[in-house]
Amino acid sequence: MSYKKWVGLGLGWLFFGPIGGLLGFAVGSIFDTDPNNPKISKQQARQGEFIASLLVLIASVMKADGKVLRSELDFVKNFLIDNFGEENAKRYLLTLREILKKDFSVNQVTEEIKTHLNYSSRLQLIHFLFGLANADGQIDPREYDLIKQISFLLGIHTTDFDSIKSMFIVVDNTTPYKILGISPDASDEEVKKAYRKMAMKFHPDKVSFLDEKAKKAAEEKFKKINEAYHQIKKMRGIA
Repeated sequence: MSYKKWVGLGLGWLFFGPIGGLLGFAVGSIFDTDPNNPKISKQQARQGEFIASLLVLIASVMKADGKVLRSELDFVKNFLIDNFGEENAKRYLLTLREILKKDFSVNQVTEEIKTHLNYSSRLQLIHFLFGLANADGQIDPREYDLIKQISFLLGIHTTDFDSIKSMFIVVDNTTPYKILGISPDASDEEVKKAYRKMAMKFHPDKVSFLDEKAKKAAEEKFKKINEAYHQIKKMRGIA
């Protein structure tokens, strides 16, 4: 298997698990197939657009506040190194650096991602983008607005977006409710129901087929949901 196939596989797997890995692998195969076959070329071009779209969104969030910070580059670099080693990380970063030099419209790339990713994977993408924006310890309003726009274009429900947002942006004592996707005036029974729903949606078992990094990220989100639920129970005196 050529290293170019592994590059495509690595990019896809890094961001979106097995499905993304297979799509990325298809992109890498461009270099090992017959370019004169119009059917193959069309399919490969489609997969190439998909991978490029992912990198464009990442680059767009990095540039949203008018500057690309070292902490953001390190966030991506460390994640790549942890998963694929120094040499592969260098290749991926070179691709990202080229994209950072250009301007793209997120409207043009979100449709490509939406077509290929299921809803759960799109939620993972929004969570990843929030983590990237928060790499320097704070989320700039322009970064937040862009992620919100991307979320809308990807068809993410408002309650799910607010839940993920609240894992990074703490406003006041209503934050635990936002994590569970409910309002502070919800009944105790509605609180319990919302917790069960969110716990089911974000349970680590949902991504048990992914690598250790992805499973750890899922466990952290699940922990946030549990903490929010326990905070509400404590505030309300729910047994």
